Amino acid sequence: MKFSRQTTLRSQATVTGVGVHSGIPVNLTIGPAPVDAGFIFVRTGLDDADREVPAIAESVIATDFATVLGDRQGPLVSTAEHVLAALRGMGVDNATIEVDGPEVPIMDGSAAAFVAAIDQAGIVTQSAARRFIQVLKPVQVSLGDSFGELRPHANGFRAEVEIDFANPVIGRQNYSLDLSPESFRREISRARTFGCMNDVARLWSAGFALGASFENSVVFDETRLLNTEGLRYSDECARHKVLDVIGDLALAGLPLLGAYRSSRGGHKLNHAVLTALMADRSAWRVVEAEPARRPRVEAGAGMVGGMVAPAYGPDVS
Repeated sequence: MKFSRQTTLRSQATVTGVGVHSGIPVNLTIGPAPVDAGFIFVRTGLDDADREVPAIAESVIATDFATVLGDRQGPLVSTAEHVLAALRGMGVDNATIEVDGPEVPIMDGSAAAFVAAIDQAGIVTQSAARRFIQVLKPVQVSLGDSFGELRPHANGFRAEVEIDFANPVIGRQNYSLDLSPESFRREISRARTFGCMNDVARLWSAGFALGASFENSVVFDETRLLNTEGLRYSDECARHKVLDVIGDLALAGLPLLGAYRSSRGGHKLNHAVLTALMADRSAWRVVEAEPARRPRVEAGAGMVGGMVAPAYGPDVS
């Protein structure tokens, strides 16, 4: 991997927008975090004290319309996937994410504003070796017509996504990505969330998507794209699904070494596959990036794509 040490942000950066479901204005501030902290959401603006929730799979309490994180007292922050995708995609390991409302702001429907905030804050390396979760064997989940799989992959993380919508304007699309900060910035970060007009109307009537607009969503009817500015990519919908995959799988807590394939997937499927992986303790192990100056592999450790795999598995990590 390009970086052998963990990274965090040099300083804080703030973005302001509205929640896509609540329509409520919200401020989000990303900032530094110590080694091995991972991503920590801090919900501010509550009546009592601020509350923290780690961005891990165990903190997910809902996946119906977005990824919702919470604790025993209830939900804390919704629509977490885009900022998590930006942090993971840009190679950040540890960060705090302060949010003063119930949702991460939707911004323009993509991760571009969060990438810009990361650029503003700056990325710095830390003293500890970067750790990864290496997928050791395939893990598969089917939910109705949806299918998802994590499997071993020789180097880094790869996403392979297929979508197939009855809406003829969207139709079937495929997109694959080998994740790096460069590929995330160039190919994925600007892909916006999307939906069909009849679905949006149904969500409005149910009290959801109150902050949705043509400024933060790509919207189709049965015959055409309704956004006057057009698409950013011909396959923007499939690319946005890749963005969601990166954000949802960031809830592994560490970067993944593996390949993820999904068909007709979404947040619920992504979370189900990640949960299935973590539940099978023979399907993964924690490995560390090899320090650049280490001359050889010590006894009892194996090589994984230029990294040292320490002689411990998930049962003792």
